[in-house]
Amino acid sequence: MPDVDLSPIHDFLPCSTPDAWVKAALENQDVLLIDHAHCEKKAASTALGLMYRYVDNPELLHKMSRLAREELRHFEQVLSIMQKRDVAYCHLSPARYAGALHEVARREEPGRLVDTLIIGAIIEARSCERFNVIAPHLDEELHGFYISLLRSEARHYQDYLKLAEEAAGESIDERIEDFLAVERELIQSPDTVFRFHSGVPSS
Repeated sequence: MPDVDLSPIHDFLPCSTPDAWVKAALENQDVLLIDHAHCEKKAASTALGLMYRYVDNPELLHKMSRLAREELRHFEQVLSIMQKRDVAYCHLSPARYAGALHEVARREEPGRLVDTLIIGAIIEARSCERFNVIAPHLDEELHGFYISLLRSEARHYQDYLKLAEEAAGESIDERIEDFLAVERELIQSPDTVFRFHSGVPSS
């Protein structure tokens, strides 16, 4: 059992991961690992992008610097596990998940920053929830690895949400609900490909 209180994340997310996704994950563990590695790399890239774009925000710079380091470390850890299992790291087409969330984001500041941070919080929260839901079904090595990620992923979610609230300077509850409605649809609707953040397998 994880030693991290995930109740805030379960309360935050609009729905739980469907059992059908868990079944698909167990049947596609190589793809799960490859896409997990891509997700960690993209998360680090997002953090670095925010650091380059918002150089006048000291708290953002500090939190994103730490987040980028941790995500790259996770990327290295996934690669190490893949190498031991003879799973080749290769290109995968992206899931619709992040792209669909970003389609809802505003293009003008400060809305652009606020929405980007809200999306970051949702992605980190869902990642945390999925690590937790899949871990009990995996072998000892992967179970231990995914459980070990929960603390940092939960903190990343909290960091993103706090930064979004500070950037907005007002309540962001309605904006969060807008994104969570999209997220629910992405998680619960049929998906043509299996990925770490994909919806319900369509076949």
